[in-house]
Amino acid sequence: MKRPEGFDKPVAESAAPSAKPRRKPSTSVAGALKSDNSGAPKPTRKPTPKQTPKKPRPERAPRPKVRGREPSPDALARKQLRQAARARKRAERAELRRFTRRARTRKFVLLSVAGLVALLLALIAVAVFSPILALRTVVIDGTDRIDPAEIQAAVETQRGTPLALLNFDAITEELSVFPLIRSYVTEIVPPDTLLVHIVEREPIGSVKIDGVFRLVDPAGITIQESAERIDGVPLISVGGADTASPAFVAVTGVLLSLPSDLRAQVTSASATTKDDVSFVLAGVGQRVVWGSASDSAKKAALLASLISITDAGRAGEFDVSAPSNGIFRPS
Repeated sequence: MKRPEGFDKPVAESAAPSAKPRRKPSTSVAGALKSDNSGAPKPTRKPTPKQTPKKPRPERAPRPKVRGREPSPDALARKQLRQAARARKRAERAELRRFTRRARTRKFVLLSVAGLVALLLALIAVAVFSPILALRTVVIDGTDRIDPAEIQAAVETQRGTPLALLNFDAITEELSVFPLIRSYVTEIVPPDTLLVHIVEREPIGSVKIDGVFRLVDPAGITIQESAERIDGVPLISVGGADTASPAFVAVTGVLLSLPSDLRAQVTSASATTKDDVSFVLAGVGQRVVWGSASDSAKKAALLASLISITDAGRAGEFDVSAPSNGIFRPS
């Protein structure tokens, strides 16, 4: 079949819409290609969307607690037993602490005392064995007739020994060779000094034995020997007896009872027994009949009174053998 050609077509056919619709231009592309006054296309900014506030979330209602099963009576009983056992143990511990408080206090005291004793022993050990507390200096005092250097030489063997370990027996043995020492006292002065206080024998008179004059103390110890009579002390005569005889003891007792100024006036004293002591005063040689050594204090006071009322240049004899009745017999 032939298709007609030409420009004339039916109106109905030309007015019929096309089966395929045309695509409209995009608004974004159309807006982006807007032209300005110069005719050039100008890009446009894409509007940002507005932020809308978030709606608060509704609060959830608390879930109801699901109640578990009720414990069984056996479980409750076991729980109560455990609680009772714990309470009983706490009570027992409290009672134990209460009853053992005294023992714990005693133990604390004993430990404290033991610690103090240990500390004290440590200090003693340091004091005993430390060379810091060794003897280095010896000081002698109280000597008159004895040379202190001789005493220092006698105790020289103790030098370098710790003060706590000094051998005082050895010191006594060394000092016993000095007849003039009546007694002595030692004193330790830390850290390194030993003081020796000497008490010398005081002479009471002299005795003549075998032609030698011996200066003796009240105990009869010889202090000094001389071939001639020793001045300043009375000459004691006991009829040839020794210094251990009762007569010598009586004479020395009488001399010691006299005041020091009166004893200095005695030139000689004699006795044959303990009851016939007599002595002679310096000056005109006034003699004193004393008798025994008993009541010597009263006799000394009576003699002092008689001397005070008697002329010192008048020779005679004072008799104070009876302490209640003293007399002076002129010669």
